Amino acid sequence: MFDAISLTLFAAAATGLTILALQLVTLRLHLRRPPKRMTSARPISILKPLCGVDDDLENNLEHFATLDYPSYELLLGVRSPSDPAYPLALACASRHPERVRVIVQRGEPGLNPKVNQLITLEREARFGIVVVSDSNVRVRPGYLDEIAANLEDPTVGLVTHPIAGVGEQRLGSLLDNLHLVTHCAPGTISAKLLAGRDIVVGKSMAMRRIDVARLGGFASVKDVLAEDYVLGLAVGRKLRKSVSLGAPIENVSERRPLSHFVSRYHRWSVLQRKMVGLPAYLAQLLLNPIVLALLGLAAAPNTTSLLVFAGICATKIMIDATCGLLLRDGFRLLGLAAIPLKDVIVAWAWLVGLVRDTVEWRGNRLVVLEGTRLASSEGEVDFGDAQAEPEVA
Repeated sequence: MFDAISLTLFAAAATGLTILALQLVTLRLHLRRPPKRMTSARPISILKPLCGVDDDLENNLEHFATLDYPSYELLLGVRSPSDPAYPLALACASRHPERVRVIVQRGEPGLNPKVNQLITLEREARFGIVVVSDSNVRVRPGYLDEIAANLEDPTVGLVTHPIAGVGEQRLGSLLDNLHLVTHCAPGTISAKLLAGRDIVVGKSMAMRRIDVARLGGFASVKDVLAEDYVLGLAVGRKLRKSVSLGAPIENVSERRPLSHFVSRYHRWSVLQRKMVGLPAYLAQLLLNPIVLALLGLAAAPNTTSLLVFAGICATKIMIDATCGLLLRDGFRLLGLAAIPLKDVIVAWAWLVGLVRDTVEWRGNRLVVLEGTRLASSEGEVDFGDAQAEPEVA
């Protein structure tokens, strides 16, 4: 019925399902937790680096320009006026001149293009709390209130948020949103609640500017790919403070093709291996029980193996469907049917991450070293004038 190899693979798949079920429990517990209440609305600067036109970017920007919070500013950054996002940023600023500014990056101090923008944006920020926010996210009511409440606690050094993907209209976006909802968000929460490990999500992270300065500013992570993860580690190790995990935010992905999903998770897999090390990276395969069961079926192709494989697939889809109901309005049946395809592609990306050290990101080809430190694949880099004053539009 089963040989030793297939039995081992099916047992590993069952272990993976148990872990995913535990993650589902922690997700439910986190979402039931009552939010902290702020006592004063401290002014906040939102730093939002832009690069190209994301899906529904105009509405994303308008969403952040009209948050229900009494005192905040929104700084929209672009690398240069030639960026396609620049006109949309200017239009948003013209609609909300009292709150929104557009800032053009000056200098290229490092290899991480997002951090290069953050260095300029933080220099122009007016307030003592800075929120790093990606251009493709939207947030739920009370987002800034929750950040302010958490940072009233002097032992909290950083606030971050799990991600729920929304808006899919094409296959690549569907697979991306499925993975964010069923893997990334539950994994972030369970790592915090079960293992005491902080996984900082760069799509939304908030810090006091004084703490950013104590860590050496954003320039301290200008040459690492996972700047969010490294900052999270530094908050604990250098500042001796904790990371607080807030309510989920939404990542808007609507019209991305399948090739975008594949290339993105190739990059993420390289990042993961360099970030957590080889042993932990290998263990991540347990979180893909469908692929483990598929390998078990291939090792012992018989009726019993087929039934076991089908049961593991059905259980995994049920767990993922429940995550979708908790984090958003669920997924359609056709979307849930794409889960095995998504998991197979993620497994392929995992294999690529085992052997590849280079990534393509925002038009740059970069070599990823241990700890996600970056090196240019083209030799010496001209960083420009990192100390120049920013241009404000």
